[in-house]
Amino acid sequence: MIGYVTLGTNDLQKNAPFYDAIAAEMGYGRMMDFDTFIAWGAWDGPAGVALTKPFDEKQATVGNGTMVALQAQDKEQVHRLHEIALSNGGSDEGAPGPRGEADENGNVFYASYFRDPDGNKLNAFCMVNEG
Repeated sequence: MIGYVTLGTNDLQKNAPFYDAIAAEMGYGRMMDFDTFIAWGAWDGPAGVALTKPFDEKQATVGNGTMVALQAQDKEQVHRLHEIALSNGGSDEGAPGPRGEADENGNVFYASYFRDPDGNKLNAFCMVNEG
């Protein structure tokens, strides 16, 4: 249902490498690249992520309680995405690991949390079977 998610930035060129690295780990690159807007993903793929300077030319701000969740392939990729985020100017918001209890089939939500250089919150997640 979601086509893409757009996050605001105050310095597109400084913060684009953060998303270049995250997208590359997930097998994607830039699909749109303009002076004020960059989008990562594939035209015929799942929802993408875009970074833009606000259209109204005011300061970009972080939404409190707003987060973009990136679906990882497995636990190992959750760890890699967290490491990539931190090594590309992001900050830690929660180390990789299981969250909550397993359901009746042994499935557990496994995630890491981090912020991009502008302070936008993201998470990398997958469901794993611990049963």
